[in-house]
Amino acid sequence: MTKADLVERVTAQISRTAGPMISKKDCARVVDSFLDAIKEALQEQKNIEVRGFGTFKIRHRKTRMARNPRTGSPVEVSARPVPVFKPSKELRAMVANIDIADLENEEEEYSEA
Repeated sequence: MTKADLVERVTAQISRTAGPMISKKDCARVVDSFLDAIKEALQEQKNIEVRGFGTFKIRHRKTRMARNPRTGSPVEVSARPVPVFKPSKELRAMVANIDIADLENEEEEYSEA
């Protein structure tokens, strides 16, 4: 799904529930503003939590050794922050097409092992 597809879907959803009150151009501005707010928060090293969806975080990777695939020589990759997304239990259950209670039971079994 592209950003244009997302704008199309959001515009259609708003039209179904509230009537044709928002243009596709305005909806594109809203989607862009939402994504910009997430980018800015991550740039400031802040976490973003959207209940029922997930959390955008910054994880700090340590310095590590890697290999140049062309020459095979070792190369040091410096430490750096990377953005990560952790989906909520509700989203994971919805994607797996299971009940959230089943997901919680799986997590309990996994943590006991």
